Amino acid sequence: MPIITQLRLKILLTLAIAFILLQYTYVNFNEQNWFNSSIVTTVKKCHPSTNPVPLIHLNVSGIEAMIYNKRQTTQTNEKQFITLCPETPPDLNGTMRILVPAQETLEEVAQQLSWLKLLEGGHHEPLDCQARYKIAIIVPYRDRLSNLCTFLLNMHPFLTKQKLDYSIFIVEQFGDGLFNRAMLMNVGFNEALKLRDFDCFFFHDVDLIPENDRNIYSCPDQPRHMSVAIDKFNYSLPFVDLFGGVIGMSRNHFELVNGFSNNYWGWGAEDDDMACRVRAHGLNITRYTPDVARYRMLSHVNQESNPSRFEILRSSRERFNTDGLNSLEYRVKSLLQLPLFTYILTELSGGCN
Repeated sequence: MPIITQLRLKILLTLAIAFILLQYTYVNFNEQNWFNSSIVTTVKKCHPSTNPVPLIHLNVSGIEAMIYNKRQTTQTNEKQFITLCPETPPDLNGTMRILVPAQETLEEVAQQLSWLKLLEGGHHEPLDCQARYKIAIIVPYRDRLSNLCTFLLNMHPFLTKQKLDYSIFIVEQFGDGLFNRAMLMNVGFNEALKLRDFDCFFFHDVDLIPENDRNIYSCPDQPRHMSVAIDKFNYSLPFVDLFGGVIGMSRNHFELVNGFSNNYWGWGAEDDDMACRVRAHGLNITRYTPDVARYRMLSHVNQESNPSRFEILRSSRERFNTDGLNSLEYRVKSLLQLPLFTYILTELSGGCN
């Protein structure tokens, strides 16, 4: 073989080996870099909001004025009851007619519910027996006035019929940055406990309305997934690990798992993160049967999704003890105890606002 041909072969062989080594080094570097970033940096991944229209915060001025006319006449009865309320009140019949407000205003809903004689802060206690639990309903909110009116009009009669001692908290995010639903629920938990010593908490999407009054909002022994059967999903559970929509947890269990993660800016995966926290702490997700845990989903525009949500979720276990209630940073801009609910407007701290 000519010397020049051998030389060419050696050069080509050397280049091929060098290329293979370079590719191997590149792949391993990127795998290592991805692994490290998934643990350390993906929790900081944010994308700017594409919402072109500045959001208008909930206008509560009209309903706020109504409360001053009622404040002196709606005091909680301080008498002691001998009898505990039944766990399942006998007048529950398994159905719920979904009510629609005559007008989609908070003032109209307050008028329609005036017969309930609600106390300040959207609070109600049974008058003929001692409620078994003190319950807080925490609702993360943004730009859903129509849903909120329907929610309040239906939830108050539903909860009072179950002989519950409850308060409803509407927690709105200040500003027009990416929505952080989980962080708002952490804020609601914190602020509710400053007002009252609640036994358990129901974290509730504003667009879900129960259709069966035997779907009891009682304090669960284990974390309970309430919204098992939703009309949008043909009243079936989309996947077995689902733990979103409406969930109920005792105060002790919520504190045990360190609340929700604060890192999910934009829609998606915060419920999956909570399900992981629950299982990691030896707790079980419980459910009522689908014929009882039925909900109607109100029409709404979906929130902007978080493209980094699955990367954040993959590293969630590393942060259970450091990401949640103990790392929550926020500032309350307004806290008002209104006739239908306690309103909390909060400015969240984080990289996406």
